[in-house]
Amino acid sequence: MSRELELCPGRRVGGEQPCFIIAEIGQNHQGDLDIAKRMICMAKNCGADCAKFQKSELEYKFNKKALERPYTSKHSWGKTYGEHKRRLEFSHDQYRELKKYAEEIGIFFTASGMDEMAVEFLHELDVPFFKVGSGDTNNFPYLEKTAKKGRPMVISSGMQSMNTMHQVYQIVKPINPNFCFLQCTSAYPLQPEDVNLRVISAYQSAFPDIPIGYSGHETGIAISVAAVAMGAKVVERHVTLDKTWKGSDHQASLEPNELAELVKAIRTVEKAMGSPVKQLLPCEMACNEKLGKSVVAKVTIPEGTVLTLDMLTIKVGEPKGFPPEAIFDLVGQKVKKRIEEDETVTDEAVENHAKKVKS
Repeated sequence: MSRELELCPGRRVGGEQPCFIIAEIGQNHQGDLDIAKRMICMAKNCGADCAKFQKSELEYKFNKKALERPYTSKHSWGKTYGEHKRRLEFSHDQYRELKKYAEEIGIFFTASGMDEMAVEFLHELDVPFFKVGSGDTNNFPYLEKTAKKGRPMVISSGMQSMNTMHQVYQIVKPINPNFCFLQCTSAYPLQPEDVNLRVISAYQSAFPDIPIGYSGHETGIAISVAAVAMGAKVVERHVTLDKTWKGSDHQASLEPNELAELVKAIRTVEKAMGSPVKQLLPCEMACNEKLGKSVVAKVTIPEGTVLTLDMLTIKVGEPKGFPPEAIFDLVGQKVKKRIEEDETVTDEAVENHAKKVKS
């Protein structure tokens, strides 16, 4: 079982702790502070643990030519990619306002630091943990600097290989042991055949001392629920108020009713995971009393008879007698009193039954 870590103050993940659910608002706020607040409130109302954004210091994330590149997509908010990104980027003061709002309504707040300077700002903002987006997972200098900040880290693994993830582990672990990996495929929306949930199991085997989670970009909730059944301790999903809004992430995001249903389904699955011990449960007693079968005499068995298998059968009997699994143990034992045909075989009718059945 994965080691636990305190991802946020008072909230541990891993081990037997509840799955930590991140509502990834990203840039689905359309660059509107009021919409961003509505989305934080929505995440809280739907039962998510954390509302997450994406913070970039654009000149540190992109070079000049990338920012000057024409951006003619139907999702564009500007003529160039730089204009588009600036339209969607909140200022430091706006981030402070959003974090304060999240604290007021009682939900954790963080962001993916999309470059080293963004991480510096988020550290100053005192977010509870850093989210490392898939695009920076193989950015080893970034990882080292982020790990040295000492905050817990959630590291997505989209676009990466297992070999790279081993390198990430070896870089981060000695500096900061409080981190987890999320299985992720960076496609929007993500098709089921590209999800590869079995990577969760591979990560659990390769990195048994850290929690493993899932960051999904698929439509619907079924795959994310399945990830939790496979042991995902953190689940991250993009969220939106309206999938028809302009923006490339909205189609792969969950609307409020879907997020609420996901949270409910995850909590139900967690309850259903239960115990690995298989035993007759108290809730099964009524059914067992009504329909549980017993060993019954197939023929009349005189007193003193040594039981053979052809004398016995299994039926729902009244009263209850030996359970079906005891039938082979009864073979070779002597009957102390006459048992009528179709009568339940009880312990009072068989010699030395207790010792024999226990073996």
